This record gives sequence, C-alpha cells and structure tokens, in this order.
Amino acid sequence: MPKQKPAIDPNLIRELAQLLEETGLGEIEVERDGQRVRVARPVAENKNTAGAATTPAETQLSTQAVIESSPAQLDLAKHPGVVTSPMVGTAYRGPEPGAMPFVEVGAQVAAGASLLIIEAMKTMNQIPAPRAGTVTKILIEDGQPVEFGEPLMIIE
Repeated sequence: MPKQKPAIDPNLIRELAQLLEETGLGEIEVERDGQRVRVARPVAENKNTAGAATTPAETQLSTQAVIESSPAQLDLAKHPGVVTSPMVGTAYRGPEPGAMPFVEVGAQVAAGASLLIIEAMKTMNQIPAPRAGTVTKILIEDGQPVEFGEPLMIIE
C-alpha cells in the first residue's frame, strides 16, 4: 500500500504569511516532519524616494551598491567576537517599546546576559551573550528584520 503524504497545515501557512508581513521579508521556508513549506510575497515594483518607479539603470546602481557593501558584512561575519542571529525574526534592542536597550556600544557584558530580543511567530526570544566582554559594535537597528546567521553585534 503506498504511503500517503500528510496534508499541509493551513494554519502554518497563515502563520508564515503573517510573519512575512510583520518582518518585511520576501519569503520564508520551513521544513517539518519531512514536509517543506515555502511562502513568498510577490516582488513589489521598485520606487525611488520621490515615489516614481525606478529605471533599470537605477535598479542596477542600487544592486551594485548592495553588492559593494556586502564584503564588509561578510568580514564582520568572520569576526571572532560576532554574535549571529539564531533565527529569522524581528530584532528589538530593548525589553519593550520605548525602554532602554539591553546594551550599548562600550557596555561590559557577562556570558549569558541578555543582548536583545528576537520576535519570531509572536514569541519573544532573548538572545544571551555567548561570552563575556565589551560590546564594540551593534550592527542592527531596533525593530529590524533579521535572517538566520546574520551578524547582530560584536563582543570583544
């Protein structure tokens, strides 16, 4: 008798679509129990700051700017003191809106101290310091969407 594939949970698709909307990500893929679900938003027409559609030349320039800025990001990802995101979500530097951030540049942190929070699927996940040291760089803004493995800050 052939194996029957389990049905895909429509609630999971709704949750993933809502997560895309909240984080501003273009797509998300999840694999669970041998099933893979990918949810993607259609690509919106590029607009410049004045609200007019961008030309192909402008799009190429903005793409080139991103490519040129990527090596610096890659160098930070290789830094021995980098703290990377353990998940996809929205990063918050403080415990609640309007509150002081957990850490600032120059702060001394102990191993296990809270550095920031990443919200993923309506769950607030505190991100602890993997080691003691001094925060030398904070690479994200409050409320910024982050990807798995993205550098968040540097602790030396």
